[in-house]
Amino acid sequence: MTERDGADHRLLLDAVREAGACALKRFKTDQKVWRKSKHHPVCEADIETNAVLSDMLKDRRPDYGWLSEESEDSGERLAAKRVWVVDPIDGTNSYLKGLPEFAVSVGLIADGRALMGAVYNPAADELFEAVAGAGARLNGKEIRVSTCTDMADATILVSRSEHREAGWPERFDGDKVHAISSIAYKLALVADGRYDATASAWPKADWDICAGCLLVAEAGGTISSIAGKDLRFNQERPKHATCLASNGHLHDALQTELSDWAEK
Repeated sequence: MTERDGADHRLLLDAVREAGACALKRFKTDQKVWRKSKHHPVCEADIETNAVLSDMLKDRRPDYGWLSEESEDSGERLAAKRVWVVDPIDGTNSYLKGLPEFAVSVGLIADGRALMGAVYNPAADELFEAVAGAGARLNGKEIRVSTCTDMADATILVSRSEHREAGWPERFDGDKVHAISSIAYKLALVADGRYDATASAWPKADWDICAGCLLVAEAGGTISSIAGKDLRFNQERPKHATCLASNGHLHDALQTELSDWAEK
């Protein structure tokens, strides 16, 4: 790791810890909530946590680009060599319901790839982080994806909204499909080998998945769209039609099973 990368990595970890502490202070408390769409509420804690990350990352690296779910995208990031990609609270639905399955997610992108990323669930005190080419860790200890090779035994994580509305239990054994709101946290749990795969048939933004995708890849797993396409970040439109992450052994079988949901 270069001196610059080391400094960015330390700053990243400090920032997500500070942001997580901010989010945790508001957890299970009354606050103002409004909706951006049917499945996407935003609350005061989202805005406050975004401000913490902006102060620690954007202000201290003024030449880096900035892409956050809770900030207006000026497009200036497209000319930057390095870009912070931020979701202040991924899984706001769960956060507002008092469920400890939300996360602060931050990635650092260069040339469309994640250089490093962190996913922090402060309610569980779980800090997942990875640096490209240097593996993935949970609270400082190396993690690896699972070794499951049989779809009949596979455990799959999906979002609560997709679980209700997209028919996941009908595609797989209902006992094998588990619902968690935060895609960033789901990706981290796959990286840690607690589950074998996660997927979304609904669109995801860079801030939802870039850090978690690096975690899975560095833990030995495989990441792609459901159609098998490469996922590149910090594009003009920072959106992805679908996302599939697995331990690698199950990736082809999952692509086949979910092929009717693949982007065209």
